Amino acid sequence: MEKNAGTIDRIVRVVIGIILLYAVATGKVSGIVMYVAGLLGLMMLVTAALAYCPLYPIMKINTASK
Repeated sequence: MEKNAGTIDRIVRVVIGIILLYAVATGKVSGIVMYVAGLLGLMMLVTAALAYCPLYPIMKINTASK
């Protein structure tokens, strides 16, 4: 698994992930949106931590510096 997410990409993912999880934790969203936001928030944090996005190879994107 080669890294394909660059530094700025990872920072943006962390910020979005934290915002989504904050919205879930504080009850700003409810119902099905709560579950979707929670799942997306976790996915964003995991992909940022691993520096790998599984969708990038499919779309032929690589934001990591070479």
